[in-house]
Amino acid sequence: MVVRWVHDVSESSSKTDRAATDGTTWLMKRNLIRWFVGMQIVSTTLTGCAPTQPFFFGERGDLAHYIDRAQQIEYPDLHTEQIPEVSQAYPPLSLDNQNFEYSDLTLEQCISLALVNAQILRTLPGVQRQNADMAGIILSSPGNQLGSVHDAALVATTTSPQQIAIDGNGNRVPARGLTRANQVGGVEDALSEFDAQYSSFISFSTTDRARNVGSGNVFNPQFFQGRDGTGQMALSKRMATGGVATLRSQSIYSFNNIPTQSQGLGNFGRAVPSDYTQILEAGVQHPLLRGRGTLVNRIPIVVARINEDVSLVEYEERVRNLVRDVEFAYWDLYASYWNFELAKVAREGAALAHKVAKDRYDGGNARVSEVARAEATYQDLETQVKASLAGSGAGGDPGLFGRERNLRFLLGWSASDGRLIRPSDKPTVGWAQFDLDSVKAELYTRNLELRRQKWIIKQKELELISAKNQILPDVNINLLYRWVGVGGRLLNSEGGNPPFPTGGGQASAWEELFGGNYQEGVVRAEFTPNPFGARRALNAITNAQLDLAKNHQALESKEDAALFKLYEHLNNFESVYHQMGHQLKAMSASDSEVKSLEPRLNEDKSEFLLNELLRAQQSRARAGQQYNRLVAEYNKSLVDLHALKGSLLEYNNIQLEEGLWADKAYWDAHERARERDAAKYMDYGASRPKVISQGEYQQFSGTAQGQARPATRAIPEAVPAVPEKEETLDNLRANRATGRIRS
Repeated sequence: MVVRWVHDVSESSSKTDRAATDGTTWLMKRNLIRWFVGMQIVSTTLTGCAPTQPFFFGERGDLAHYIDRAQQIEYPDLHTEQIPEVSQAYPPLSLDNQNFEYSDLTLEQCISLALVNAQILRTLPGVQRQNADMAGIILSSPGNQLGSVHDAALVATTTSPQQIAIDGNGNRVPARGLTRANQVGGVEDALSEFDAQYSSFISFSTTDRARNVGSGNVFNPQFFQGRDGTGQMALSKRMATGGVATLRSQSIYSFNNIPTQSQGLGNFGRAVPSDYTQILEAGVQHPLLRGRGTLVNRIPIVVARINEDVSLVEYEERVRNLVRDVEFAYWDLYASYWNFELAKVAREGAALAHKVAKDRYDGGNARVSEVARAEATYQDLETQVKASLAGSGAGGDPGLFGRERNLRFLLGWSASDGRLIRPSDKPTVGWAQFDLDSVKAELYTRNLELRRQKWIIKQKELELISAKNQILPDVNINLLYRWVGVGGRLLNSEGGNPPFPTGGGQASAWEELFGGNYQEGVVRAEFTPNPFGARRALNAITNAQLDLAKNHQALESKEDAALFKLYEHLNNFESVYHQMGHQLKAMSASDSEVKSLEPRLNEDKSEFLLNELLRAQQSRARAGQQYNRLVAEYNKSLVDLHALKGSLLEYNNIQLEEGLWADKAYWDAHERARERDAAKYMDYGASRPKVISQGEYQQFSGTAQGQARPATRAIPEAVPAVPEKEETLDNLRANRATGRIRS
């Protein structure tokens, strides 16, 4: 291929001059670049590769507002007033501080005080006995993990973070998918899904652009300009049957530079430069398979209701455990008083024996070993007295003061206020026999753990229904009917104008709308099945079935475990009763032995008698302490039995009920009841939700008090309530009384 280049001479010379000029300019730029690069190399070599701070104009140099650390230990700016129980607490009671007055309280008073002050329930869930440090647990646990009187209300007022969704036309978008118990809030939040939703918007846009058309196009100008506006108001409501009903109003404004007939186009062009379109439409979209029916659509509400019932079970469990712990602390404190009293009696006997041995040694009638043995026994009993009063150290017996503080904590009292709580009730020591069949029937009906598991099973049944509904194809039918009016104006108060467009710009869009001349309708059917294979939907059904089967098996295991715990409590109840009787006899025998040896101490100078007396004193102290421990355990076993079968609150004359609401709440509830009474009842047939609750269980039905039979065994003697300060074991024998049967 040959290419020929022909050019003009003058043009060639001008290009040559321009090239020379460009070459000179390039050389100058090249030298400047070399100079700049050299300066950069020199400055880098002299200063090194070190970061530098940028330069700011107007910098004042005052950096007092600068914080040179991203994280540091700080304290919240929160000012709260301490409660008087904290700010005005007395010094703690101890071996060196015993300035106090006795505060005699009955068990009923203690339980009443604990419930009155139980804003935060100072107990742990579960049926097992708690020996935990509740003060430490309360102190270290986050606030939202502590049980309180607000828990049931918090569950009822929990809301979903997901707001009600609407599309661009103001239609409600129903929530679809599998319903889970942990995906809903309270009942009111679930009911809000069926509330009517209002929405509106106003938009305005302009158009100014050239178009790819020839000149003189009447209907499509070469340079198009226009202004468009839309205002919409919609009210949309989801129905219990699964459909969505919507009322919508649209006002549309349109203006453009398409020529009008008045500009000499004859029958061509627009009638007026701008026009308004007013639309009123009513539409219904309703599912025919998936999501259809009141049963499926009300599942979130029923599940939310069950969540509230579960929260009430958990609250009742906390109250039950608080009452149980108060009774445990009360009887432990009772035993601590008597352990302290018996330790003092044993110490006084040892002190007497030590004095006799010392006198004998001084008279030359005893050896050093006798005095040392008597002194060792005395010091050992003195240690027991101090331990029974102030505790034996961390992890050991807290002693009388420690038991009293434990009870104070449960009552919501100050840690120390100059008073020492002293139980005034006598413990139960009589034999109480229960009818096994009645106890088992009440156990399976009223046990809190079993009731909670049954509620969970009801939730899983509803989740399975929801999962089965998801396997159906999504078939929807949409019906839309609209009234349309177009005019040169949106509103015209004069009226009587000729119809648009013959009436020109005087016609009103609303007037045309009410004329009813333009009506439109839309029918739309949608069909969207599951993906081929429907693996996700089938897997959800299998998962729900397995979960339901697991919870049924869990209920069976819980019922079996409840029976084991029942038999364990009954066995402990009977065993402790027998041990208590034998230990009472052992304490009486040891006391008789001490009383028989003490008068002979001044007559018999043998070392054998002194040793026997010391041994008998220690045996009496141990037998007395063991008996009081068994008395406390016997009463705690009775509490365990009632707590397990669900009658502990009834046993203590406690009834749970909802607190009073504001007057406005009762007014609104009455209005809603009248509203429902005036509504037309619709029988939804087979799709109606099933009954999930048997209603309220009648508290105080008499079963707790009626299950105890008359005593059929000998009743051991019981110690009196709590010894006075001056009371000793000598007058204890004269004050013994028969205990009452409390069941």
